Order: sequence, then C-alpha cells, then structure tokens
Amino acid sequence: MAQARVALREVVPRLVALVRSVPDAHSVSVGTWTVGDVAAHLAHVFRMDTDAINGRPVPDATVTSAGMAEVNAAMLAGDGERAPSVLADRLGALAQEFDDIASRSRAATVRWLQGAHLPPSAVACHLLEECLIHGHDIATAIGRSWPIQRHHALLAIEGGVLPLIAALPPTAMLNQEKARSFRARFDVRLRGGGRTLMVFDRGSLTLGSGRARDVDAHVSADPAALMLVFIGRQGIGRPLLGGKLTAWGPRPWKLARMLTVINPP
Repeated sequence: MAQARVALREVVPRLVALVRSVPDAHSVSVGTWTVGDVAAHLAHVFRMDTDAINGRPVPDATVTSAGMAEVNAAMLAGDGERAPSVLADRLGALAQEFDDIASRSRAATVRWLQGAHLPPSAVACHLLEECLIHGHDIATAIGRSWPIQRHHALLAIEGGVLPLIAALPPTAMLNQEKARSFRARFDVRLRGGGRTLMVFDRGSLTLGSGRARDVDAHVSADPAALMLVFIGRQGIGRPLLGGKLTAWGPRPWKLARMLTVINPP
C-alpha cells in the first residue's frame, strides 16, 4: 500500500495537469468515448475504489468486458460533467480523499466488484493502472506525451492486475468465443519484477508460481509495454521490434493468439 500511495502521488498531479490542459473535451479518445468521457470515467473509478477500501458498497457489476461496459455507460449517462477544468479539480480532490482513507486502512481484505475479496493494496494498484492507461488515452487523443515509468507499470501489474486475475472467476478476462479452443502456458517475466505462469485452458485463465515447466513460451517484457499491449492500446509489433517484448520456446507464436483471446474489462 505504501508503494501504491507513493506512485499515485507521483502520477495523479501529472494526470490532473493533463486533464486541465485538454483543449476540447469532445475530441474522440478511445472507442466511442471522448476525452471528457475518459476523464469523467476516471473520477468514477476513484469514487468506486475509495468506497471499496472504505468498506462502502460498490456498483453491482459483472467483471467482464460487456459487464463493465454496461456499468460504465450507466455512470457516464448519470454524470453530465465534461468540462476539463471541473473534472481536473474533481480528480485532485478524489485522489486526496483516497490517499487519506488508504493511509488509515487496516483491513486484510475489502469487498470489490463482483464480490471479489482483495487486499486494499490491490485496489490502490488497480487505481494506479487506471490512471496510467487512461492518462495514455487522453494524451494520445490531444497529441501530448504520457511517459509511463517502469516501476509504476510494474506495481500496477504485480500489485493490481495479477491479484485481480486470481480473485475473479477464471473466465473474467477472456473473450469466451475465441478462448474456448485455446490452450497455452506462458512463463511471463516482467523486467525488474518477478515471474508468473499464465495458464489458458479452453476459456479459463489461471495463474501459477514457481518454476515453469512444459510451457509453450517464455516471455520477457517491459512492464509498461506489456500493459499497453494487454489492454489493447498498442499492437505487438512495435514492442517486439524495439526489444521491449521477447518470446522464445517451443511455441512462441501462441503469444500472438493469446492477445486475441485476452479481453480485459
């Protein structure tokens, strides 16, 4: 939690300044969302994760791509604010509230979406991931730079994404239509961090630890590049050519297929 709070205190001021600098909230950002939609969504995530670590109810949602799209659309429809300056102020205030509550959190686990029980630190790292990804979305839309530090991305993945995968149903992160015929085992090595065994088995994704045996491929990845690739913000080609993502082993080609199967909420 201490690391996550420090990371958020480093990232959020940049995010607030970025949102405040948006020249046109109606610019298209990601999918059908405008830049204003992305900023409003970030405020909703801050509210939800703050409520979670504070022991308050969170939205009733199924954590799949379709389930979260429905919840996010409802929250955006119920919040008409899109002015960058107003949303920047809101994000700054919400971040301060989150940090204050996080500093006093002593719970071993808290209840998150779909009844998942997570350590408060995982909720904080989830919030960090949302800030990094959606900061990237806003910056890309308005032609600004949004560098993601390796240690921030590493913390978001190891402290947030992986605990979420472990806590949620094994079907949550996958496109079931594409995943039902896919089986693979990947030894994923995050540069500067640890190793995780990712096991895909006909529509399920589970994690393992320890020494990876009988894997289809070993993967070495820069955390920021892997995060952007997994979330669909960047193709696999550029990280491979730039050396930020490498794969070797009996069946490294399965990595490309895996990226068509992953469907994060």
